[in-house]
Amino acid sequence: MSATRQDLFDRLAELEIETQTTEHSAVFTVEESSALEQDLPGGHTKNLFLKCKKGQLYLLVALNNALIPLKTAHKLLDSGRLSFGKPNLLLEVLGVTPGSVTPFSLINDIETRVTVVLDAPMMAYERLNFHPLMNTATTNIAADDLLKFIRSCGHHPHVLQVSNGLPAKE
Repeated sequence: MSATRQDLFDRLAELEIETQTTEHSAVFTVEESSALEQDLPGGHTKNLFLKCKKGQLYLLVALNNALIPLKTAHKLLDSGRLSFGKPNLLLEVLGVTPGSVTPFSLINDIETRVTVVLDAPMMAYERLNFHPLMNTATTNIAADDLLKFIRSCGHHPHVLQVSNGLPAKE
């Protein structure tokens, strides 16, 4: 059974992680969420659930305007060629549906099947924004607290420069 949004907030409270959540209508793409950016401080993100040819799963998290070269990213990750994971696999492993992918969904990956890759330019932001397991809200969290949360889920995040051609930090 997948964790609920309340389960997530309870975990964050246990870890003494302060967040702020803003409710909004459902958004499914980076373009749809761009209207929210004006009202929410910090880095705005995109989350890619990927599977390599060899079967390894990845959650690649970057700024929403980052250019991620999927055709060559496998070299940096030392993996097989990457493609997007199927929705049924996403639901099975991370307990969320397309449009709601988030590092917070690692709470559902109890078998630690996913390798977490955080794009280094994103981690330069003090605060970051992610969906709290559903795309009808956005939760703002400190970058250091994001790392703390991910580690509490049994994952060891890799902070790597994956993007290229990234616009300068605002």
